[in-house]
Amino acid sequence: MFEIRIICDPADTDRVTTALASAFTTGSVRRHPTRDGDRTRLYLTADHHPAPADCPIPEQAYADAPSIGDEIGWTARILATAPCFTELGREFYLRKAALLDRIALLHETDTLNSDAETAEAAALHLLDLDQPGIICAPRHYVRQQYARRTHDHQ
Repeated sequence: MFEIRIICDPADTDRVTTALASAFTTGSVRRHPTRDGDRTRLYLTADHHPAPADCPIPEQAYADAPSIGDEIGWTARILATAPCFTELGREFYLRKAALLDRIALLHETDTLNSDAETAEAAALHLLDLDQPGIICAPRHYVRQQYARRTHDHQ
């Protein structure tokens, strides 16, 4: 990850941020006027787009996954027996994020897909748990980590 600072004409800020977003995975853009007030300073964090090999497609990532029903049951059992949420480990959050991603994928053609928002939130939680400050597509990160977990458990 790296930080980019750009000084440009205010009329160019949208064009510049769009070009950067197409070249990199970017965080939010912070805008400040220059001291003279004539131009705009843009600050944003960026990272290289993940390599396609690093992001398995859902069918690859979840090929050996238990059924959605079994994963719901596993998640419910863990939650029922956990003394508190702070003691739930990474395995729980990874499997929960993968489960929510799989559910969202069932409804991905819906224009109002609240399952996708829930899956994104769970993926962001896992990403923050693993690597705070990393910028990448959270659901792709879940698929990558789930595929690695499955490979390591075989």
